[in-house]
Amino acid sequence: MTGFSLSDLEATIRERAHSGDPESWTAKLYARGIDKAAQKLGEEAVETVIAAVKGDRQGLVSESADLLYHWLVVLGIAGVPLDEILAELERRTGRSGIAEKASRDGRG
Repeated sequence: MTGFSLSDLEATIRERAHSGDPESWTAKLYARGIDKAAQKLGEEAVETVIAAVKGDRQGLVSESADLLYHWLVVLGIAGVPLDEILAELERRTGRSGIAEKASRDGRG
């Protein structure tokens, strides 16, 4: 088990976002804005699904890493900290997924 966390990745993204480094993919994504970052997130989501459906374990690992990275970039550009997402997930753990989904649909 690695000691690396999504919080570590979020901090690295935050550090590189405004570095001005022309070799930084993160800086380029931030400069291009939310539309481009969200497009990349969508592309990585599709690639992750394809790898999963194909049963491509290594592809799934690699694409999942890309997906998480681009997700954190989108959150960063939108000004939404990872802690806010984790707090929402923690709030939801107290009830079943079915009950939680129903409450969001206005049925519960």
